[in-house]
Amino acid sequence: MSFTLLAACGGDTMPVVKLPEIDTSNPLLVEEWDTPRQTPPFSRIETKHYAPAFETAIAVVRAEIEAIVNNPAKPTFRNTIVPLERQGVLLNRISGLFFNLLEADTSEEMQQIALDMQPALTELQNDIALDPELFARVKAVYEHPGFGLSKEDRKLLEETYRSFARQGAALSDEDKELYRKYTSEEAELMLRFGQNVLAATNAFTLDIDDASKVAELPEFLREELAAEARSRGRKGWTVTLHAPSYMPFLTYSSDRALKERLWRANYTRCVGGEYDNTEIVKRIAELRLRIANLLGHESYADYVLEDRMAERAATVNDFLADLLDRTRDYAVRDYETVNAYADSLGLEGRIMPWDWAYYSEKYKNQRYAVNDELVKPYFKLENVVKGVFLLANKLYGIEFTPAKEIDVYHPDVTAYEVTDADGRFLAVLYLDFFPRPSKRAGAWMTEFRGTYRVGDREVRPLVSLVMNFTKPTDTKPSLLTFDEVTTFLHEFGHSLHGIFAQGEYLSLNGTNVKHDFVELPSQIMENWASEKEFLDLWAAHYETGEPIPAELVDRIIAAQHYLAAYGNVRQLSLGLTDMAWHSLREPFAGDVTEFETAAMAPSQVLPVVPGTAITPSFSHIFSGGYSAGYYGYKWAEVLEADAYSLFREKGIFDREVARSFRDNILSQGDHEHPMTLYVRFRGHKPETQALIDKMGLGE
Repeated sequence: MSFTLLAACGGDTMPVVKLPEIDTSNPLLVEEWDTPRQTPPFSRIETKHYAPAFETAIAVVRAEIEAIVNNPAKPTFRNTIVPLERQGVLLNRISGLFFNLLEADTSEEMQQIALDMQPALTELQNDIALDPELFARVKAVYEHPGFGLSKEDRKLLEETYRSFARQGAALSDEDKELYRKYTSEEAELMLRFGQNVLAATNAFTLDIDDASKVAELPEFLREELAAEARSRGRKGWTVTLHAPSYMPFLTYSSDRALKERLWRANYTRCVGGEYDNTEIVKRIAELRLRIANLLGHESYADYVLEDRMAERAATVNDFLADLLDRTRDYAVRDYETVNAYADSLGLEGRIMPWDWAYYSEKYKNQRYAVNDELVKPYFKLENVVKGVFLLANKLYGIEFTPAKEIDVYHPDVTAYEVTDADGRFLAVLYLDFFPRPSKRAGAWMTEFRGTYRVGDREVRPLVSLVMNFTKPTDTKPSLLTFDEVTTFLHEFGHSLHGIFAQGEYLSLNGTNVKHDFVELPSQIMENWASEKEFLDLWAAHYETGEPIPAELVDRIIAAQHYLAAYGNVRQLSLGLTDMAWHSLREPFAGDVTEFETAAMAPSQVLPVVPGTAITPSFSHIFSGGYSAGYYGYKWAEVLEADAYSLFREKGIFDREVARSFRDNILSQGDHEHPMTLYVRFRGHKPETQALIDKMGLGE
């Protein structure tokens, strides 16, 4: 790796960087890793290496920026915009490792480093964005770009200028200082929010000593809960708030008292107590409002959505309201159907939130004769991996080869080399499947390194999929639920967006797209989970090897519309909550749980439980990148429902359709407006009716 920007390119005088001293005994700071595909040498990297590496990398960035600013040559695209895009290679490398591991395999030491380094990182970002001389050079190029720029060059120039403007470059000196203050505090609070959620999740256990309380549970769940108890040095069975433990217990236990305790623990995570996030929520919302106001917007949602596919808050609010209006009555009908069924079984009173999973699962099993216990034996994790890889091969011709020589960050992680149909290396893919105390809940795709090109040298991505699936036990392998198979396909779709990335500039490649477009590649992949033609290729019983029965696949397909409206409205309720917090026009000083109840009221189907809320643990919007953007999941569902209809029309493995999707969506990143890319693939703009039809509403 070279951190020096050389001095001649197309007639432009390039900045020459005077680098600080670099301690190459630190494995994070060596010029190039002597590893396969220059993958991170995780086994050589110790926690103590991160802080000094960050400090050095920040100094390198400052030197790179100083060289651009002090270049005596007239600002041009090649001597200003390109080196600005190229700076930060070292910092990106270190951040790409540290912050991904902070989510997937953290420790108290790493969390403290994050808190210690965040102010310096935020200060650096602000120093770049608010540097008047640097912005003057960028603005000069933006106003007079000259000739000979490619379409990709012009897109980079436009996005660079917009980024500076949106980060306060045009503010007065006084307002710039306020911007620095607000963004620095926001970044620190977002870190604390996420750390509190993880700590609160790990802190709670429901310990069961009475064997009669678990006798009704499926064998796989009893074994999982017993293994959890043993890992904690106790006898009996232990339920946690991690999804592979929490959701199955709610689904299969009939003990309302235990389930209520568990559910309330989940929905009061970070509401009061040691890991309280309620004041942090209000302060983050206030800081975001103040940032938006400084930048000329009435709300943070207005500010965020200016740079999204939807473009305006009014568009999002209309979209959510329209979907809610068209599906809420069906969702209420779903609830009443399950409630009547529970009543027929002797349930006293109405179904409460902690009852929902149990009775909805029992009703599904009765009506469709399908449940997780029937399905899981055919979804052994190793077979699912083979099936997902097979799907990618049938669609795109790519191959996945185990790469045991590639270092991984945890024994649970496996690495694969991904190659194209012609043998060309595309990416390294890391798979990390099982929950652990050092990993946050949920499932996500990330990158240790993105893709870009410098001259003839192309840097290919290092992609990681992180999930929380049921662990194998002493007697059973990891067997996935249908929902977990769907989750795997979803995250794998994100990985394809990274794997197929093409282009010169990192910031325009892969998943670096509008947030309400980024879920299209992931959500379209979920459709294959219930395609009989796909399941027949690989789904087999883990003990007998018998293929998944055709009638079981038929029942899975028939059950696809079950509770579709309820699930849709539940997602809309989260989007409404997100928009409510980020549409504030005055700071909020009231009760967080009451605010959420009011925001969700139009979409409320299950009974409200006072004092509970998802907001204080809603990591997507308060410590992730989905603030004023959670609606994007439903937005992308409309896109994918319309897009997948073309596969349905032409064939679910049709190579021509897949090639078009790869060429127009997966490989294009942010090179063009997402609607332009979508229409080029599909031939028309998407319509909401495609999602309504997919849910089977009105049939």
